[in-house]
Amino acid sequence: MNLVQLVRDLGGRAYEGPSWSTWTVVLKGLCALPLTASEQAVFRRHTGGAEPPAQRVREAWILSGRRSGKTLMAAGVAVGLAAEFLVNRRERLLAPGETAVVLVLASDKLQGRIAFGYICGLIDASPILAAEIDSRTRERIRLGRVEIRVATSSFRGVRGYTLIGVIADEVAFWRDEETSLNPAEEVLAALRPGLSTLPGSLLLCITSVYARRGPAWEAYQRHYGKPSAEAVVWLSDSRTLNPSLPQSVIDAALAEDESRAAAEYLSIWRSDVEQFVSVETVRSCTVLGRVELPPARGISYRAFTDPSGGSADSWTLAIGHRERDGRIVVDLLRERKAPFAPSEAAADLAALCKAYHCTEVVGDRFAGDFPREAFRAHGIPYRPAEKNKSELYVDLLPLLNSRAVELVEHPRLHAQLIALERITSRGGRDSIDHPRRAHDDLANAVAGLASLLSRKKLGVSGSTTWGGSWESDASGLRYFSKDGVELLCIEPDDPQAAQKAFVAERLAQARARR
Repeated sequence: MNLVQLVRDLGGRAYEGPSWSTWTVVLKGLCALPLTASEQAVFRRHTGGAEPPAQRVREAWILSGRRSGKTLMAAGVAVGLAAEFLVNRRERLLAPGETAVVLVLASDKLQGRIAFGYICGLIDASPILAAEIDSRTRERIRLGRVEIRVATSSFRGVRGYTLIGVIADEVAFWRDEETSLNPAEEVLAALRPGLSTLPGSLLLCITSVYARRGPAWEAYQRHYGKPSAEAVVWLSDSRTLNPSLPQSVIDAALAEDESRAAAEYLSIWRSDVEQFVSVETVRSCTVLGRVELPPARGISYRAFTDPSGGSADSWTLAIGHRERDGRIVVDLLRERKAPFAPSEAAADLAALCKAYHCTEVVGDRFAGDFPREAFRAHGIPYRPAEKNKSELYVDLLPLLNSRAVELVEHPRLHAQLIALERITSRGGRDSIDHPRRAHDDLANAVAGLASLLSRKKLGVSGSTTWGGSWESDASGLRYFSKDGVELLCIEPDDPQAAQKAFVAERLAQARARR
């Protein structure tokens, strides 16, 4: 029996109806099975005019919209590959003690559990396969010398398997929990050697489309509409593979956010999503080997925090200073990963602010009142930022591009900066944020700090004789002596600003005479 027959017979009612007819064309084309004239027309339409392959492919990309049955089909192909291996008695190709593995990789644990539920349901519904079950856990099921295993996308855990199939579910949306980057390129590179030894092995990547970057976009560019013996790329909207999906659902999504819905349901690559900053730019701003700088005398430090309630996101703090030549230096970067007690995190971060003699901490404006009270309990005033996160990133970009920022060597910070996306709305306005399922807590803290330290020169008054200078930031006016020592900070609307300015100039004069 071929793979298509096995998937159809094992799935039973799960693969009946109009939806199955187009999925049948997909699988028959990948397996190089005969297609009718109408099926050939459907195949060409959704592969960019490419002819059906003459032999079974070893790699395929199914790019289709949401609710098109991708995860259910992924489960069916996984079970079908395992059954094909057993039916054709390919165990003889294995070394003693070796196990053939079908690996289903999901974007997260929840998606993995959904896929594994489908897999177990299909096997339990087949008396022949159910009789082959040797063992079952929450993540794998063993059928003789074949194992179907479900895991999340991590290149660290996919090496060493002898693979007869890999199903990469929603590969365009994989995220590494540590870096927030899509690890698909590394994961697929680690998997391909394991697929090279057994006949009939298949790498099947099933995903909705997203931005014009990453392995899915690269496969589309390389293979869609082109004759290729390496891979087949199929592109279709949601209703092509699932006609039962109501058009009203798609219409409502398009009315709410046209660009997002066009990608999610119509499989139109997003042209409004671009990378915020390049890897090379972030590397050029990083001081290699610098993890942290201790507090030093004569330097005025500022602090910015991105608070968290402790259940999901990290609570981060960045402390830094501005050199006299205008360079912004990140001296310290801290992260408290969830879960944590907010009161304990606030105490630790407030202690760091005191160690660097920060008289206040500025933080995310959407954090509510709890960080203000948490820092106040430890003697540190908290002030909400005047700009939102996207505006802070807009301010950060020219500083990065001009290498006006010195970053510490922190892999998670670098990964979060690189993962940031610039999204252009229909009105032409840009917003910058992290991708879905990703984090930017460290990047936000650094962007906020850079904004605080990007002071505008106000010019110098009559005190230029003594080399003093005034500079402004969101907290008010700061007066510096010629040798860079901050002599005074005047808060906005201070009724004694004139008197304080006079004192500052006299201090500068006295210092210059020493």
